[in-house]
Amino acid sequence: MADDRLHGADADDERVRADDERVHADAERVRADAERVRAGDDHVAVGSGAGGADDAHVEAWDAMADGWTTLWAPMAAPAHALLADRAGVGPGTRALDVGCGGGQLLAVLAARGATVAGVDPAPRMVARARAAVPGADVRRGDAEHLPWPDAAFDVVVSLNALDLADDVPAALAEAVRVTVPGGLVALCGWAEAARNDVAVLASAVARHAGDGDGLPDQELRVPGGWERLLVAGGLGVEATGVVDVPWDLPDADTLVRALLLGADDDERDDTAPVVLAAARPFRTAAGGYRLRNAFRWAIGRRPA
Repeated sequence: MADDRLHGADADDERVRADDERVHADAERVRADAERVRAGDDHVAVGSGAGGADDAHVEAWDAMADGWTTLWAPMAAPAHALLADRAGVGPGTRALDVGCGGGQLLAVLAARGATVAGVDPAPRMVARARAAVPGADVRRGDAEHLPWPDAAFDVVVSLNALDLADDVPAALAEAVRVTVPGGLVALCGWAEAARNDVAVLASAVARHAGDGDGLPDQELRVPGGWERLLVAGGLGVEATGVVDVPWDLPDADTLVRALLLGADDDERDDTAPVVLAAARPFRTAAGGYRLRNAFRWAIGRRPA
């Protein structure tokens, strides 16, 4: 049995090495994505970022994997349930999560009886997803180069990941490619800043760093953004909407650790007062914080 375990470990190593060869990157875009995430302006890791994945990106997400999974990922639970419901995921559904992060959405899909697979560029996220859903086929890779054959899945989902790909239309084309004719592609991500309390904190951090008043809303965050992308990708829009994703943090220390995830000690000490001042309107009577946020979502059907 020990020899079998060793043989399995060797096979896993070979798969990791093979998966590594599929990972592609744009270093400047990756660094920009990481900065937005650390500032609290982009929530890449419920899906951990399905875009390009060079060494800098991988190292950043590996360093943040534990903190992200425990501090940020639980906020997306309402979106996980909604996507599973609206995509009709159930026993026997073959489902892929693009940018699967630590496997939270994969676990929801698997609990409904789906046969699940996931892809993410960061190895520690991949390891977390494999541990969270032992039966899942989780691989390293990026959204523009999915390591599965055509028409492999009934449903493809991506939450806060596909929109951060280096080439979003190419990433959608890959999602469509691996979806069966008549299958569904379900996309979800942050809504516009006006709907997200976390954007208030992100703007305060950006101003403190001399980066202006935060980042402008991306095209996919505003009403109609996901729908336009789906139509441009040749899909029929089945359903769209907004899902509330409130974020409850028990105390100031947790809030600071979450918002400044990835910062070094000096930067955290310097910026923590800025975060706490901006978060004052969101303080609860119990001494915690409640940030009201929202994701936009849309589901498209590949023509039969």
